[in-house]
Amino acid sequence: MHARGLRDRVRFLPGMIGRAPWWVAVVVGLAAVALGAILIVRPLSSLGTLGLFLGLSFIASGLSDMLGVDLRAADPSRAPRTNIRAVTALAVGWIAAGVILIVWQGLTIGALGWVVAALLMVSGLVRCFAAIRGTTDERFAALLFGLTDLILGVLAVQWPDVTLLVVAVLFGIRTLVFGLASIWAALARAFGHRASTGSRPQTHARATFGRWSRSLAAIVALVLAIGVGIVGGTLRSDSPTVDAFYAAPSTVPNQPGALLKAEAFTQGIPESARAWRILYTTTRTDGVPAVASGIVMVAADAPAGPRPVVAWAHGTTGYATNCAPSALADPLVAGALPALDQIIANQWILVATDYIGLGTEGPHPYLIGQGEGRSVLDAVRAAHQLDQIEMADETVVWGHSQGGHAALWTGQLAESYAPDVNVIGVAALAPASDAITLTANLPTITGGSVFGSYVIEAYTETYPDVDFNQYITPTARTLVREMASRCLSEPGLLVSVLSALSIAKDRSIFAIDPTSGAFGERLRENTPTGPISAPLFIGQGLADPLIDPAMQQNYVDGLCAGGQALEYRTYAGRGHMEVVAPDSPLIGDLLAWTQARLEHEPASSTCAAAAE
Repeated sequence: MHARGLRDRVRFLPGMIGRAPWWVAVVVGLAAVALGAILIVRPLSSLGTLGLFLGLSFIASGLSDMLGVDLRAADPSRAPRTNIRAVTALAVGWIAAGVILIVWQGLTIGALGWVVAALLMVSGLVRCFAAIRGTTDERFAALLFGLTDLILGVLAVQWPDVTLLVVAVLFGIRTLVFGLASIWAALARAFGHRASTGSRPQTHARATFGRWSRSLAAIVALVLAIGVGIVGGTLRSDSPTVDAFYAAPSTVPNQPGALLKAEAFTQGIPESARAWRILYTTTRTDGVPAVASGIVMVAADAPAGPRPVVAWAHGTTGYATNCAPSALADPLVAGALPALDQIIANQWILVATDYIGLGTEGPHPYLIGQGEGRSVLDAVRAAHQLDQIEMADETVVWGHSQGGHAALWTGQLAESYAPDVNVIGVAALAPASDAITLTANLPTITGGSVFGSYVIEAYTETYPDVDFNQYITPTARTLVREMASRCLSEPGLLVSVLSALSIAKDRSIFAIDPTSGAFGERLRENTPTGPISAPLFIGQGLADPLIDPAMQQNYVDGLCAGGQALEYRTYAGRGHMEVVAPDSPLIGDLLAWTQARLEHEPASSTCAAAAE
């Protein structure tokens, strides 16, 4: 008897909830509106705070369903005709998920996208199923709200780092719309009831408007979801792709620097030049043979005979395979190549590697010196095998940012790894010279977590002793993986920047000091402190927010103290990219210094002057 009574109470619970006082629905609606607005205007809340807001929004959404405002008409004179038990079960699921998210934030934030996607899809299916019963306005609103949830659920699956854009903004929109609809339905219910003693036309008009107001809210929600879906699809479709050229042939020579493929290349190449895309052999950091790609360019009117060679090590374009400069719309601009017009005017041959793992199979040696330097040197070796050009036997190396790090390592490795390349000068422009200090400072830099994601992915994929989960906080792991999958030139980088700003409010992506343990040791290994026999030029902007000028000065002082001769130039007011802009005074210094190397003039050093 007792069990039967309990079943009866549970059976009629939905109906009891649906008859709650109208003011309860208003309170829940106001709470939903407030939480939805917070999620929309503050998507960059810290991950912990964002989890709290989402949990509360889940609860508000569940209460909204339990009060019957989603699938019932505002007119209380009609009995509910929808599947109330299914809607109530869904409401309980939203509330339970909200409670779990609030209590267990740290462990659930990484899988938040999948949790929300599942809830939204179930919610969408339940609402679409409920649309088969009820009045016309009820069915219409239920169907549109169901489609909205299904669209948001699909977006949540497509964007794993949904805690910022898909969950925060989109679920904020959903919560806000449902909250407004809840308030309107409750008020229409209350005032419509009070007006029932008035004239019949007035009462009927209010009831009709109250019923169809939910349909209007459903239309707004669906339009917003479709709009965001279109934006999301655009962001994903504009991501660069690599074609079959980058696939290694079935038979690859064991020796590094062998030219495997070459074809004419025009993408982003000025009309005054001609270029080729090349695929060649090189070696990874551990000495295992690998394949890399690159671009070789020369002036269209270059005379016959050997031409001077500039080997270009590009700046950061990303970590993923599709981030190869030669796969991008403007490959030379993407890697921040300076003085392109002057290179063509001087009729120098440019050899620009993509590095291992960009275009070709990875991992990409991001800020890992051996892999970067070997990619540069072997690209020059391979370019010598092109029949269409004749290259001089001497090479000057240029590099900016990540490429500056690569250029320094190229100078270190040249004599032992590729003496045949004959490097006669190395120019490192705003180089990421001190890998350990730079990595430690990245959490303090706006958007620095994007670059941090590239570093941690490269080091954990290259070095077995560096464990991703040990160094990255649980709440940030999904976001870091996603950031590492995007190129700096693609529109989807906006998602990475928003993720980085959110992580910054939690202080760091790192669970422990990245300069400690195996990660710290590997970073120290990849700081180029070895001797460079060729003349060395280092240029640094004094307004650089990424490569700290003080860090660069300490690095230069260390090289000078170790006996390295070098020319160090600083440029006031120049930031990280501005220092290599066409109007930068560095350009003239770089060209004059390069010409001096090609003419075998004695190199000057600023180390002695600094010591005095």
